[in-house]
Amino acid sequence: MRKKIVAGNWKMNGTYTDSLNLFNSLRSSENEFPQNVEVMVAPPYLYLHDLLKIGSSKIKVISQNCSSKSKGAFTGEISVSMLRSISIDCSIVGHSERRIIYGESISDISEKVKQLLSENMQVVFCVGEQLEERKSDNHFKVINEQLISIYSVDPSLFSKIIVAYEPVWAIGTGETASPEQAQEMHAFIRSKLREVYANAADQTRILYGGSVKPDNAAELFSQADVDGGLVGGAALQATDFIKIIQAAG
Repeated sequence: MRKKIVAGNWKMNGTYTDSLNLFNSLRSSENEFPQNVEVMVAPPYLYLHDLLKIGSSKIKVISQNCSSKSKGAFTGEISVSMLRSISIDCSIVGHSERRIIYGESISDISEKVKQLLSENMQVVFCVGEQLEERKSDNHFKVINEQLISIYSVDPSLFSKIIVAYEPVWAIGTGETASPEQAQEMHAFIRSKLREVYANAADQTRILYGGSVKPDNAAELFSQADVDGGLVGGAALQATDFIKIIQAAG
């Protein structure tokens, strides 16, 4: 049985003090987390090291992004080896905000995946369609094209991949894919992975992201192919995030 994951993506939110307080609030309630749920948080880069130093036996600190380059004259970038050097061993890549706002291509994201796997790190690999793509019935085609970034991963490393389906039209909008819509896309993603990674696809965890809240989490997570959530806004409120974690148990 696949172990569920609830990951909080804090994005560009919170001061240093805010982030410490949020992390400590989560730590103080970690005994309430279900044993069968893996919990992750992705704070801004600036706070990674200090949250790791505070530490938690039940909360994994991960990166929101990484560079597609290993080193060099790339001002403002953070390499995978830099993350590894402070004991970060997982990063989100391919988030729709990176694809849309910063123009990251399938090729760019493929390189990030390669960089992470070269350091034996986990990858939370995001895919998702925009509203017009769903309305024009192109959502399956779009997702399959985005999955190209992981189709070339060596089968021996594929267990490091976690997929997160985030419909762009449901991120920060208050709109949420229905449980049936989420399950349909998750099942499609798993079927496409099965074509390439027959032995690993059924063990790959596929998370849902897009306005996950305490009042809809349990129904979303109960779907056969939904293995937890990548949570945005609700992850910034300790009480809400804890309720979502508990809903996955």
